[in-house]
Amino acid sequence: MAPILTRRQFGAGFAATASGLLSRPAIARGAAKVVVIGGGAGGATVAGTLKSTAPAIDVTLVEPHAAYTTCFFSNAYIGGLYDYASLTHGYGGLAATGISIVNDRAGAIDTAKKTVTLANKTVLEYDRLVVAPGIDFQWSAIEGYSPQAAEIMPHAWRGGDQLQVLRHRLEAMDDGGTVVIAAPKLPYRCPPGPYERACVIAHFLKTHKPKSKLVILDAKMTYAKQAAFQEAFERYYSDIIELNLTNDIDDFTVTRVDPATGEVATKAGLTIKAAVANIIPPQTAGAIALQSGLADLGWCPVDPASFVSAKAPNVYVLGDSAVANEMPKSAFSAHSQGLAVAAHIAAELEARPPTPGRYRNTCWSIVAPDDAIKIGADYAPGPLPGGKSGLVPSNAFVSKPGESAGERKATYNEAFAWYPTLTGQIFKPASRKS
Repeated sequence: MAPILTRRQFGAGFAATASGLLSRPAIARGAAKVVVIGGGAGGATVAGTLKSTAPAIDVTLVEPHAAYTTCFFSNAYIGGLYDYASLTHGYGGLAATGISIVNDRAGAIDTAKKTVTLANKTVLEYDRLVVAPGIDFQWSAIEGYSPQAAEIMPHAWRGGDQLQVLRHRLEAMDDGGTVVIAAPKLPYRCPPGPYERACVIAHFLKTHKPKSKLVILDAKMTYAKQAAFQEAFERYYSDIIELNLTNDIDDFTVTRVDPATGEVATKAGLTIKAAVANIIPPQTAGAIALQSGLADLGWCPVDPASFVSAKAPNVYVLGDSAVANEMPKSAFSAHSQGLAVAAHIAAELEARPPTPGRYRNTCWSIVAPDDAIKIGADYAPGPLPGGKSGLVPSNAFVSKPGESAGERKATYNEAFAWYPTLTGQIFKPASRKS
């Protein structure tokens, strides 16, 4: 079992000894070294899959947190339908396969020298690097918003303690107060997420604080699964949810907040005093990707067949940080990409021809107890409008208004079965069936 190392324990001397371009298969001349930055759905999938399918490869996972509390499926917790402990996953299962888990933050990447420098100044060398840091926020896009303000007006969009901040503020608010959700423009993590969150919070209010209201201030004119969500708003929460979509006259992009007063203001001039404000700001690729020159316009371009970075050789970027065209930023997407990236890395390091990736996404959204909706598609490399190449969807599906209660109940059960199955595959790869 490989150790889970702290920053101090990791120390000097662990860095890889080989450097430079591969002139022959790395495994043939000793253990090839793969460093994975980020222990979320994408990075942990690459690490676990690579180690289980190509055990001779030396895999190091760099993740600052000792445990990972998922953003995906967290709306169920916020709405009182799932417990917080079940959202939190350790890295012991990955360590048991021989992966070295380093609880530190990646501070710098040198793609010319093929090194990663950690916050504690330890330098790791790699043959292949996987960058899966998730998202970061454009704090300055909203006047008055900051990491400090988020302790009062939580985003709850990166998992972790922010989920509890939002849940506790909902529990503490007076009956009759107003909850505000600010939804950003695309691209952002989990496109249907704000509307599922509106549903589960509205369910909480309907059950515990029935005099309260929920207002959505949306920077977009349309949104994912719109018809099915609109049906849910009207069926279950018509007296609670007020949806404000940006239109040709009014722009409901949130431009200013005041944590001291609870005020939330939009570009259209609407100001609401919120008892609880869930401010989801505009997003970018994770900071390490931006700092390392792997991004254009805030996100990281990649080869759609492999998720190899378009900006640096021997580097893969996947998950929320990557430009994946119409493939949404979701945990399902990141896991699917991670499986393909692991296969591509193993093939390259073992001098086998890699197979172009094929990917899939499905996203379930809870709209009420025993009622959920879903959307999904398969994705493969192909031509895009304008002569570019990218990921092209096929076999797309989406829940529609008017579906039977039995069908919605089945979709709800799918969602609750999917989450433990996926997290088991990601964080306990040793338990996978061969």
